[in-house]
Amino acid sequence: MRFLALGINHKTAPVAMRERVAFTPAQLEAASLQLRNHQSIKEVAILSTCNRTEIYSLVEAGDVRPVLDWLSQFHALPIEDVARYSYVHEDQAAIAHIMRVASGLDSMILGEPQILGQIKDAYDAAKKENLLGSGLEQLFQQVFATAKRVRTETGIGANPVSVAYAAVSLAQRIFTDLKTSQALLIGAGETIELVARHLKNAGVTRMVIANRTVVRAQALADEMQGTAVALSEIPHQLEKADIVISSTAAPLPILGKGMVERALKVRRHKPIFMVDIAVPRDIEPQVGELDDIFLFTVDDLKEVIEENLAARREAAEQAEELISASVQEFLRSLRIRDSGRMIRNFRQQAQLLAEAELALAMNQLDQGQDAREVMQKLCRSLTNKWLHHPTLKIREASAENRNDLLEAASELLNLDNQPTDQS
Repeated sequence: MRFLALGINHKTAPVAMRERVAFTPAQLEAASLQLRNHQSIKEVAILSTCNRTEIYSLVEAGDVRPVLDWLSQFHALPIEDVARYSYVHEDQAAIAHIMRVASGLDSMILGEPQILGQIKDAYDAAKKENLLGSGLEQLFQQVFATAKRVRTETGIGANPVSVAYAAVSLAQRIFTDLKTSQALLIGAGETIELVARHLKNAGVTRMVIANRTVVRAQALADEMQGTAVALSEIPHQLEKADIVISSTAAPLPILGKGMVERALKVRRHKPIFMVDIAVPRDIEPQVGELDDIFLFTVDDLKEVIEENLAARREAAEQAEELISASVQEFLRSLRIRDSGRMIRNFRQQAQLLAEAELALAMNQLDQGQDAREVMQKLCRSLTNKWLHHPTLKIREASAENRNDLLEAASELLNLDNQPTDQS
C-alpha cells in the first residue's frame, strides 16, 4: 500500500479548470459512494476549496492511475485535461505535501489559517462516510499535530498580510494609542469588515460605518458596537474622525478636497489618517496635499505587506524543518506498526513450541521419570528447537558471504554483547 496525494490548485490550473474539478457538498456524497466500492482505492479523503481540489488516498502498491481516472470520469472531463493540470505526490512526498498544505505553506497567501479548518472538514466528512482506515487516520492525526506546532512554534500567522491589516498597521504607526481614536469606515464589504475587526482588536471602540445601503452597514455596526450612517452623513462624521478607511465600488471619488478642508477647519486642523483601499479611488488624490492629512493608497500598503511576507517566509523556513522531522517521525511509527505482525508471529511460534515441549515434559513426569532429568531434557530440547532455524540461516549466509545478514543476525540476537567462552 502507498499514500497518494493527487490534486489541482491555483499554481497548476486557471480558475476555469479549478471550477470544473471542484466538488459541491452533494457531489461529495455521491463521490463517497463510488470511492467506498472502488477496488484499488482503499482509503480516501477529498479536499475541495476555491483554490484547490486534492484527493488523499491509500492505494494498492504501484496502482496510481485509478485515482486520476476516477476524478476525470466523475466530472466527465477528458483524462488528458485532468492530467495536464494535476500533480501527484507519493508516499513520503505525499505525507510532506499534506502537512505543508495544512500548515498554510502551499496557500495563495503564505501562512493563511483557513486551510487547516478545511482539511479538518474533509477528514470529518471522510470519517463519517467510512472512507478512512488506520492508515489515513494515523496520517491525519500527525498532520493536525504538525500544523499546530507550525502555528505555535514558528509564528507564521503572527504577521497578517491582508490589505485590511496593513491599513490598521499603518494607523498604529501614526497614533500611539488607538483606544482614544474614532474611526470612519466607508463601505460595508468584506475588506471593510476585516478592517473593522482589526481596528477593534487594536483597541478602537468608537466606530462609524458609512454605506450606500444603511441596512448592510447596520449589521456590521451592530457587530462592532458602532454606528451606521448613510453616505450623505460623511461630511458631518468626517469632522469627528481620526481614522478614515474607505473601500467601496463607487465609480467616482466620495471624498473630495473641499469636503476634507471644511472638516479640518472644524477640527482646528487636528490630523486625520486616511487609507483609500478602493480601485477606482474613493478619495481624491488632491486630499493628500493638505497639511493635516496622512493619505495612503493601496500602493502605499505594499511596503507593509512585503515586510510581513518577509517575516512569514522566514517562519516558513522553520516550518519546513518541523515538517521534515514530522514526516520522518510518522514514517518511523509506520515501520514500527508494520513490524508488529512479524513480532506477533515470532512470539506465537515460540509460545507454541514451548507449550508442546512443556506438555511432553509433564507427560514424562506423570510417568514417574526423574524430575531433574526431565527438566534437563526440556531445556536442551527447547534450546535446540529455538536455535535450529537461525543456526541454519547463519551457516547459509556465511557460506554465501552474506555479511549483511550476518551483521543483522548479530544485532538481532545480541551476540556482540555476549561474554566469550574462556575455556
